[in-house]
Amino acid sequence: MPVNMKHKVYEQLTQTKLLPLYTATDLSYLTKVEEILLENKVPTIEVTFRSELAAEAIKQLSASGKLMVGAGTVRTLAEAKIAIENGAQFVVSPAVVPDVIEYCLEQDVPVFPGTATPRDIQLAADYGINVVKFFPADIYGGLKAINALSGPFYDIKFLPTGGINEENFVEYLENPHVLGVGGSFILSEKIIKEDNGVKMNQILKSLVEQIQ
Repeated sequence: MPVNMKHKVYEQLTQTKLLPLYTATDLSYLTKVEEILLENKVPTIEVTFRSELAAEAIKQLSASGKLMVGAGTVRTLAEAKIAIENGAQFVVSPAVVPDVIEYCLEQDVPVFPGTATPRDIQLAADYGINVVKFFPADIYGGLKAINALSGPFYDIKFLPTGGINEENFVEYLENPHVLGVGGSFILSEKIIKEDNGVKMNQILKSLVEQIQ
């Protein structure tokens, strides 16, 4: 099944440029998470399968219909199914996982496979995918690598994560081959816990202001 590149997740990422990576260890903060994202006009979040609460967090954050909620760190077909059953509107993997990609395409759910090498990118492209996660970006050469890879893969856009932070994210976003950036620096449960989101709200506001 061909990739639906008109899906709203691509449009949303093109507009906001930021994809918060969020690992939930305490569900009681999800209301605050939604509040912070909506207040700063970043209505997109990737909930990672790095905790046992991932599925429930996706379900709760999807409930209002105000956020575009995706699942991250999806490494197996079982996780992809659980994520989509609980409302995930897109799926992000740390690698090229054929079972995950094929299932997402069957369900018409956008999937961002993790890539780091030409072979990875070509495998994703063979599925008709032209927006890929570049991970871990800092370890695999950062912007220099993206520029080099964009020579032969001129029709691919990158979503770099890993080593992206408040010091370098603007430089990444200025690159024409980069659709957006992802990272926990955009939204962190740990920081929200410090003062019930006051500091986190200020941080996200500052990030958004830098790219407007």
